[in-house]
Amino acid sequence: MPELPEVETIKNELLPDVVGQHITDITLFWDGIVRQPPAEEFRSRLTGQEITGIARRGKYLIFGLTGNEVLIIHLKMTGSLLLKPASAEPTKFTRAILHLNRETQLRFRDPRKLGRMWLVEDKNAIVGKLGPEPLEASFTPQLLAQYLARRTAPIKALLCDQTFIAGIGNMYADEALFVARIHPLRSGKSLSQDEIDRLHGAIRQVLRSAINNKGASVDTYFRPGGELGTAHSEFRVAHRGGKPCPICGTSIERIPIRNRGSYFCPKCQPEV
Repeated sequence: MPELPEVETIKNELLPDVVGQHITDITLFWDGIVRQPPAEEFRSRLTGQEITGIARRGKYLIFGLTGNEVLIIHLKMTGSLLLKPASAEPTKFTRAILHLNRETQLRFRDPRKLGRMWLVEDKNAIVGKLGPEPLEASFTPQLLAQYLARRTAPIKALLCDQTFIAGIGNMYADEALFVARIHPLRSGKSLSQDEIDRLHGAIRQVLRSAINNKGASVDTYFRPGGELGTAHSEFRVAHRGGKPCPICGTSIERIPIRNRGSYFCPKCQPEV
């Protein structure tokens, strides 16, 4: 968390406000948020650059700059990017501020200090190992079948593996598997073509719906203006352990899979 829908929402909502602005200064309250280059070099190289665009790759935000570099941000579990007027006092857990020329600030808030920033010439040095984007036209049922062939890991673990598919995390993997009626412990190679087709459609349906609802605010996710997303209000199994399945009424169960809590309906998603 945040996952693809949350990061896509942040990108979409930042675009009209920050593209074309110049970074006039950088305040680092915690140098550890900068992964590359060293913090002081990061500040000096980034100051004065204009933001020319914002893209998303998986769970990463990629800020285009007028120089030959890109600023890459990963929010990890608890990060948020908040747009604030320059006159507002920084709040608790603000780890970095990008000062922009229109009396605004882009603030990186991160309670658990897990988020990271990179300033690099080649974005692939950071995002090059990510798997395919699940909402792009090139992500087809045939490609998914090819990726799943001979994979013995649980399908839930595969969906959360960013080198397998980019952007899906715990919440949306649970939701997609429920929609596809697939048990999270099924191995990748055990899925039939019909199940793969269902899973492919479910992934895209779940992600698109969550983007339409501006992401899920189940914990620390905020949109750039400070508003919450509402995608969690439509969750059918994620974070709903012990509650009735919306289809059959069976209690939603939670099991650990590769150190992640996984929610599913034992009746609608039988382990066959």
